[in-house]
Amino acid sequence: MKYFTHEVKIALTVIIGIVVLFFGLNFLKGLSLFSSANTYHVVFSDISGLSASSPIYVNGYRMGVVEHISYDYQRPDRLVAVIGLDKRLTLPKGTKAEISSDLLGNVKLELQLGDPAAGLLDVGDTIIGGMREGMMDRAAQMLPQLQQMLPKMDSILASVNTLLADPALAATLHNTEELTARLATASKDLRQMSALIAKQLPTMMERADGVLANADSLTGQLAAIDLQATMNTVDALLANIEQLSASLNKGEGSVGLLLRDRGLYDHLNATMRDVDSLLIDFKAHPRRYINVSVFGRKAK
Repeated sequence: MKYFTHEVKIALTVIIGIVVLFFGLNFLKGLSLFSSANTYHVVFSDISGLSASSPIYVNGYRMGVVEHISYDYQRPDRLVAVIGLDKRLTLPKGTKAEISSDLLGNVKLELQLGDPAAGLLDVGDTIIGGMREGMMDRAAQMLPQLQQMLPKMDSILASVNTLLADPALAATLHNTEELTARLATASKDLRQMSALIAKQLPTMMERADGVLANADSLTGQLAAIDLQATMNTVDALLANIEQLSASLNKGEGSVGLLLRDRGLYDHLNATMRDVDSLLIDFKAHPRRYINVSVFGRKAK
């Protein structure tokens, strides 16, 4: 028991602590401690934050970790990452590795599997790596365009501010409110009118039916009239009028003689003049023609 001195116990405790710390750190890094993994090499020109222990995903499922990264000092544009993958995973030829990151800055490696028909990669083969264009990369690409748009945006905002400060805009908005109120009133009146029309429509239809019935009756009566007989009667009347006019022109009959006899006309004209003179004298000297005595007249 003399070998387990106080110093030996301290040394064993330190060794055990170092071993536990080593395994604990590797466990936290996601490295497999008791099972081996298939290793492959991925060549990058820029790792953009990729580091050892970064997770590796295939179709969103974690399949391994990045074991370590080496820098080729002879070729500065070449960085080689050694990755360890689950032994059950086989990589087809044409598989690519892409570095991606989320908004929180977490970096991971995603494998884009190739076509299995092209064959499989051997363990230890090299895979071409690159960067996956994410949201931040697209935003960075848009920055030059945004910088070009900023002067235009300033001009647009200035124009908008000028437009908003214009009193005519406030007046237009006020007029728009009045127009909206009037439209609402007109819409209400229109609804009331439509309701009234719908209410009166049956009565109007009945009246229309009565009018149509009267029109049909009138049409029937017109159709029942003997138009030919009516036209014959009118022709006979016109013939009689024509015959009467011819008789008058020839001086036949009393009326014809009255119209055609010049002497009779002169005699009637002289008689009318005498009657007119008599009336004038009667008005001027009525006592010559009328002698009235209230108390009687003495005999001479």
